[in-house]
Amino acid sequence: MTPWVQRILVANVIVYFLEQTAPGLIQPFVFVPREVFTHPWTLVTYMFIHDPRGFTHILFNMLGLYFFGGRVEERLGARRFLTLYFLSGISGAILSFFLAPASSVIGASAAVFGVMLAFARFWPDVQILFMFFLPLQARFAVIVMAAMALWSGTHGSRSGVADFAHLGGFAGGFLYLKWLERREGIRRFRSKTVAPVGKDVLTNWKRVDPTKIHAVNRDEVNRILDKISAKGLSALSAEERLFLSNFVPLDDRIPPPT
Repeated sequence: MTPWVQRILVANVIVYFLEQTAPGLIQPFVFVPREVFTHPWTLVTYMFIHDPRGFTHILFNMLGLYFFGGRVEERLGARRFLTLYFLSGISGAILSFFLAPASSVIGASAAVFGVMLAFARFWPDVQILFMFFLPLQARFAVIVMAAMALWSGTHGSRSGVADFAHLGGFAGGFLYLKWLERREGIRRFRSKTVAPVGKDVLTNWKRVDPTKIHAVNRDEVNRILDKISAKGLSALSAEERLFLSNFVPLDDRIPPPT
């Protein structure tokens, strides 16, 4: 777990337990669109508050942060990751202000959705278990989630889910990543954030055992191994080299010459 993913996760859990012990302390930090000009801090604080009546709200949000946030933080760096996270959350609140002004909003969903969009943008072909049972490539999972939120939001969001906040999180994350690419250039941006991995580190790629790899990463490892078999190590991108290097057994790695 990367440093800021861990800190954000811990902060959310601490606030959740505060909600259980002193619920009255939390109300001033809930985002209420009609009160945003008198309570502007709620644009940020609402991201750390979850439904105290059950555990699933915070559980699913923190699982999303845990599964996707680490790789995104490694890819972007700490400063850019934090900007992405909070900008996505604030964008979710702003869209709710315009499209659902009568509904209070709590939860880290908008911020986590921005992180998920970044994951899908950097690793679009990685398969994830959508709704924990349906394997989908990351890019298609984001498209489906956006379509579901748009349909639900325009039909009244009867389930109580903050659909426009989710859409705002996607929008904020997308615009921030586009701004980064325009400001620094795609090639320069990628070269600064992906550490080079030499061929010597991956020489024993045949020793990688996909059956011992967690299901979340197994499909991507298999895809990269198939690509090596078909086209060779030189066909791998910098991101693919870095990803596969995490699964080469330590004893099989050839140390660089001294």
